[in-house]
Amino acid sequence: MEGDCLSCMKYLMFLFNFFIFLGGACLLGLGIWVIVDPTGFREIVAANPLLFTGAYIMLAMGAMLFLLGFLGCCGAIRENKCLLLFFFMFILLIFLAELSAAILAFIFRENLTREFFTKELKKHYLRNNDTDVFSSTWNSVMITFACCGVNGPEDFEAVPLLPYSSLESTTPEACCQRELQSREGMFVNKEACLTGIERFQNRQGCYTVILNSFETYVYLAGALAIGVLAIELFAMIFAMCLFRGIQ
Repeated sequence: MEGDCLSCMKYLMFLFNFFIFLGGACLLGLGIWVIVDPTGFREIVAANPLLFTGAYIMLAMGAMLFLLGFLGCCGAIRENKCLLLFFFMFILLIFLAELSAAILAFIFRENLTREFFTKELKKHYLRNNDTDVFSSTWNSVMITFACCGVNGPEDFEAVPLLPYSSLESTTPEACCQRELQSREGMFVNKEACLTGIERFQNRQGCYTVILNSFETYVYLAGALAIGVLAIELFAMIFAMCLFRGIQ
């Protein structure tokens, strides 16, 4: 009976890690393609700091899952105690890192307030200066979500106008309504927007818009995170049981 349980646990662990291995391989391949793609997608990603960072995070996660799945598969099918021990230590480090990140996110959640973002925006925003990462990222967010500032266009009243600007409006171009919500989208009426006509401006603040957009996914992300931690915990238990059962 004990031998049957050990054999069942071995093949279940192999199957579990085989899916982790495939998932890691897919993420790794996708990350490499995004970064080295010669058809022009690389330039689009490089122009957006959020996408650029995300591509490297995806590459790192893919490599990590690929290695993790490989160690688990080999350790289980070959009943190799050394590989199982490496697998256990590797997944333990990931588990502790994720747990630490969750605790830090809970502790510093108060920094993600409306007042914090408003203060940072007024302090660092340089309008249409796309060479500045902070300004470029904010412009991308405002264009994508069709919003303006943290609370609304009034956030930019304290932001200095560009020296060469001939318009008196404090509203940046990124707050102007577009037919398509992307940097390539045509303005509905750029001149009217920049001269202060409100019906051609996005008046709603990004804080509210983004909060409403992601509210549905917050609980899903929380449940997914708990699920991942639980799977990792069971994987460590299986690895240790198999490790101790191998003669």
